[in-house]
Amino acid sequence: MRLLITLLMLAFAQLFISMAHASPHAAVKADHHKADSVTPARESDRRKRRPIKTTARKVKETRQPVVKKYKLRKKEQHAVAALPPKKRYGRHRLRNEEAEALTSGSATSPLRLSKAHRARYQKARETAMNKLMDQLGKPYLWGGTSPKTGFDCSGLVWYAYKDLVKFKIPRTANEMYHLRDAASVKRNELEKGDLVFFRINGRGAADHVGVYLGNGKFIQSPRTGKDIQVSALTEDYWEQHYVGARRVMTPKTIR
Repeated sequence: MRLLITLLMLAFAQLFISMAHASPHAAVKADHHKADSVTPARESDRRKRRPIKTTARKVKETRQPVVKKYKLRKKEQHAVAALPPKKRYGRHRLRNEEAEALTSGSATSPLRLSKAHRARYQKARETAMNKLMDQLGKPYLWGGTSPKTGFDCSGLVWYAYKDLVKFKIPRTANEMYHLRDAASVKRNELEKGDLVFFRINGRGAADHVGVYLGNGKFIQSPRTGKDIQVSALTEDYWEQHYVGARRVMTPKTIR
């Protein structure tokens, strides 16, 4: 019996000693796991606390439009002074206004003519009118361009202006109607020498042309069987078929 008790005591003592050796390692291991679990959290906190660098973004909407400044020439400066206040802006607008005034030959044109140039312009207009009036009574001839044989409508105009202006005069009425070198003219602003156009047979934008003489009259070569004559724009027939007018002769376009 005593031997049994002694063996049990030895067993308990051995167990106690083994537990005592094992307990520090367990604590250290527990601390190690605790440290591992805390470190990532601290690291994430540190990352959150770091200041985030931000870059200033350029917003396109806030940019002011760049206005390109042009230096006007002396000629353009004179034109600006002559324009109404609401039209004194934009170099391109200025050039359009200036070109309009030059081609229209109006009294408000910024172009200042010398006496010699004005005299040459007046002479060119008179020459064109004389050439036209000299053809009165001559027969209409389709495709005709000569006083010896006769004229069709566009042939008469071509003959009158071909040697007086700088640009090439087209041969047909429709081509003349679309001529960019000649400015379009409103009916209430017609002047002597302007081309007046009509659409009679529905061929193109215009298929007949005459030359305005002033006082509501124009000279034309009408059709086969008719002679070159002076007609009135106010006649019902011409009123109904009128489509527009262009100015081929100005101080700027004469030779």
